[in-house]
Amino acid sequence: MRSGKLETKLVIITGMSGAGKTVAVQSFEDLGYYCVDNLPPTLLPKFIELMKDSTNNIQQVALVMDLRAREFFDTLSDALDVLATEDWLDEHILFLDAKDEKLVSRYKETRRSHPLAVGGLPLKGIRQEREILDELRGRAQRIIDTTNLKPKELREKIVQKYAEEEQEVFSVHMVSFGFKYGLPIDADLVFDVRFLPNPHYVGNLQPLTGLNSDVSSYVFKWTDTQKFIAKVLDLLQFMLPQYKKEGKSQLVVAIGCTGGQHRSVALAEHFSKELAPNYITHVSHRDIDKRKGR
Repeated sequence: MRSGKLETKLVIITGMSGAGKTVAVQSFEDLGYYCVDNLPPTLLPKFIELMKDSTNNIQQVALVMDLRAREFFDTLSDALDVLATEDWLDEHILFLDAKDEKLVSRYKETRRSHPLAVGGLPLKGIRQEREILDELRGRAQRIIDTTNLKPKELREKIVQKYAEEEQEVFSVHMVSFGFKYGLPIDADLVFDVRFLPNPHYVGNLQPLTGLNSDVSSYVFKWTDTQKFIAKVLDLLQFMLPQYKKEGKSQLVVAIGCTGGQHRSVALAEHFSKELAPNYITHVSHRDIDKRKGR
């Protein structure tokens, strides 16, 4: 059991089909929640039992429940009553709603059928769904009307309401790589540093990596390196707040040299340390050991 552990936060995301549950669960994932989409209400008690496991260190969970599991939906009320008896669990229901006219418009835009009116008129399904969910809506601790919200605005609202006060949901991942092994497919920004003097051609530095102080000192001693660092930092300090404001949760910045062993490694480490006071930073070196086959 979870005696002595911190209270676990459980958010149940539900509401009208087409009101934005997919955007909501993606937002909670960005906030660090363990998320499960479309969990049948009959499985909720079993899921709670698994959460009680003493080896389970998950402290934030978000579950999506909607009428795609309508054959189980009548059991949700009983399951919620059970949750209220768990003193280690801080449960919270987030209900997403929108006006009928807007929901109909969204279904027409996506050309999807309403889950309660497959092959029929969307409005009929929407009205039936609203009647079924009326009691659950009354139990919700928070209701968000998405009628006039764009996906980005809904995301911002959820992050604003559910992020911990000290929590920073935006992070920067610096990746070093070698162009001879191909570009990182997940990079948002790529900087090519092959124009800088190469430690590979310095005998005692060749077998080392950019993590070695002798190599990094060699890379940083050149005027061109210092100018490059200053310009890239200036660019990142301008761009990062814009990416964060736009709603991006992570920015992957790739630094590439020929083999991914010397220059790119030293610079990725340097940029990560420079940005660390203001952002959550991560650094990884994709190709640091490939040349030696390690």
